[in-house]
Amino acid sequence: MAAGHGHEIMIKDTLVFLFAAGVAVPVFRFIKLPAIIGFMISGLALGPFAIGALSENYPVLEYISMSSVEAAAPFAELGVLFLLFLLGLEFSFEKLWGLRRIVFGAGGLHASLSAAGIAMIAWLINPDPVFAIVCGLALALSSTAIVMQLLVENKDATRPVGRTAFGVLLFQDILVAPILIFVGLVDIEAGESLSGVLIGAFVQGLIAIGVIFVIGRFLLRRLFRMVAASGGRDFLMALTLLTLVGASAITAVAGLSLALGAFLAGLLLGETEFKHQAEVDLEPFKGLLLGLFFMTVGMGLDIPAILARPHLIILGLALLLTIKLCAGYLATRLMTGNRKTSIETSFYLAPAGEFAFVVTAAASAAGVLPPDITALLTAIAGLSMMITPAMATAGRKISNLLVPEQAIEESEEISDFSMQKGHVILAGFGRVGTVVSGILREEGVEIVALDRNTRYVKQAREAGLRAYLGDASRPEMLNSVGLDGASAFIVTVDNPSIVEAMVRSVRAERPDILILARAHDQGHAASLEKAGADYVVPEVVETGLQLSGETLHRYGYDYETVRSLLAAERDRQYHSQDPDAEPNQMTGVDTKKDPERTPGQ
Repeated sequence: MAAGHGHEIMIKDTLVFLFAAGVAVPVFRFIKLPAIIGFMISGLALGPFAIGALSENYPVLEYISMSSVEAAAPFAELGVLFLLFLLGLEFSFEKLWGLRRIVFGAGGLHASLSAAGIAMIAWLINPDPVFAIVCGLALALSSTAIVMQLLVENKDATRPVGRTAFGVLLFQDILVAPILIFVGLVDIEAGESLSGVLIGAFVQGLIAIGVIFVIGRFLLRRLFRMVAASGGRDFLMALTLLTLVGASAITAVAGLSLALGAFLAGLLLGETEFKHQAEVDLEPFKGLLLGLFFMTVGMGLDIPAILARPHLIILGLALLLTIKLCAGYLATRLMTGNRKTSIETSFYLAPAGEFAFVVTAAASAAGVLPPDITALLTAIAGLSMMITPAMATAGRKISNLLVPEQAIEESEEISDFSMQKGHVILAGFGRVGTVVSGILREEGVEIVALDRNTRYVKQAREAGLRAYLGDASRPEMLNSVGLDGASAFIVTVDNPSIVEAMVRSVRAERPDILILARAHDQGHAASLEKAGADYVVPEVVETGLQLSGETLHRYGYDYETVRSLLAAERDRQYHSQDPDAEPNQMTGVDTKKDPERTPGQ
C-alpha cells in the first residue's frame, strides 16, 4: 500500500513538473522572462514552502504542488551533468590547456578572495574560525549550471567572458572535494592526520582522472564505432549515457565533483567523429532535466525563514554580492587584463551556487552551523541564484557603459561550426564524396562532412577531413555543423529518398543556400529540383555519356568532337525535364569524324 502511495506521489510530481515545463515556463517566456527564472519561480510557487504548505488546510492543493524535493534531486543532478557533458564536447585538450591561466590563476584567486571576505563577515557574527571558514567556503562558489546556461542563452559562451567564467567555474568544481574533506575533518577521528587525508584524496582524484583518460583515449572511439556499425542511434544513445554517467560515477567515488567527470567525458568524446551526434541526441533531455534542477532551487527557498528576517537576509545578500563582485573583478582583471571582460565575468559569478546547500547541510550535520544560521545561509544563496540572470544583464549593460571603446573584441578562433562562415557541408563520403572533397580541398575549400556510415566517417577523418557521424536530413544536426554560415550544401548519398529528404530539410532551413545533389536518374533529378536543389547530376545520364563518348573515340572520333557531342547531349538530357528551360547554345561544334573509321565498321 505504501509502495503504491509512493508511486502515486511520483506520478503526481511528474505531472506538476511537466505542467511547469509545458505551460507555466512558456508563459514566463512570453512575458520576456528567461526560462531559468520561469523554472525557479514555478518551483518556488509549487514547492513545499508555498502552495505545498497550504495543502494541510486545503488538501486539494496537494495535487498541484511538488511533494518531494529529495525525489527530484537525482534527476536535477542529471540535468547538470548533461550540461557539463555538452560543454565538454565543445572543448579540446588544447583549448583547456590554453585556459590554464584562467582556471588556476583567476579561479584560485576568485575563490580565495571570496571565501576570505565572507569568512571575515562571519567572524564578526561568531568568532569561531571553523564557523567562519565554513560560511566562507559555502558561499564562495558560483552555480555552474545557472551561469553556463545563461552564457549559452546570451550567446556569450564563445566570447572572452564565456571562456573566463567557464575557467573559474571549472576550478570551483575541482575545489568541491577539498571543501567537503575540510567540512568532514571537523569530526576527524583521533590518530588521523590532516595531511594523510588530503594526500589520500589527491591520489584518489588523480587515479580517477587517469582512468577516465585511459578509457577515453584507447577504448571510447572503438566502442562507439562498433556500436554504430552494428546497432544504430538507439544503441549509440545508450552508450553516450553510459559514458556520461560512468565518468561521473568514477569522479564521485574518488570524492571529486560529478560535474567534473561529465565534463571530462564530453571532452574525450568531443575528440571523436561522434561529437555532433551525441550533442543532438542529448540536447532535449538536457533542457528538461536542467529545468527540473532550477525548479528544485526554487523549491528549496524557505519562504517563512525569509519573511521572518527579511532585513537580515537582504543585508547578507548585499554583502555577498559586493564581496564576490570585487573578488571576481580583481581576479579576472589581473589574469586577463581586459576591463570589459572582468566586469561582465564578475557579475556572472557574484551569486552563490547550489554547492552552498551541500556544504551547509554537511556542516549542520557535523554541528558546526546551528539551524538558524543554516536557514539564513541557504536563503541568501537561493535568492542570489534567482537573481543571477538579472546580474548578468546588469553586468553587460554596465560594461558597455563604462568600456564602450572595447565593444568590438579581438577576433576569436572558431570554437564550433555554428560560428563558422563560408564552408561547404558535404553529406555522404562514399566514392563520389571522396572525389568531390579531394578536388575542393585542393582549391582550399573548407569542408565539413556528415555521413551515417561509420566506415565512411573513419575514412574521411583519416584523410584529414572534419567528418562526423550524423543524419544531414535532421535540422538540429545541420545547425550543429554550421548550416547558417555555410556557402553550399553538397549531397552525394546514393539513396534517392534520403537525398530528397536532405534537400528538403536544408532548403527549409536555408532558402538562400546553394544546393548541389547527386540523382539516380532523370526522374529523381526532377524530384530533387522540385525539393529545392539548384543543380542536380543524374548518375545514369553521366554514366551513359561517358560510356558512349569512349565508344565514339575508339571508333575514330577525335576528342574535341566527342566533347562537343557529349556537351550537346548533356544539355538536352538535363533540360528535357523542364520544357520551358532555355537550352545552352553550343557553338563551334565540330562533327567531323575520322574518314577512315565509322561507328558501323
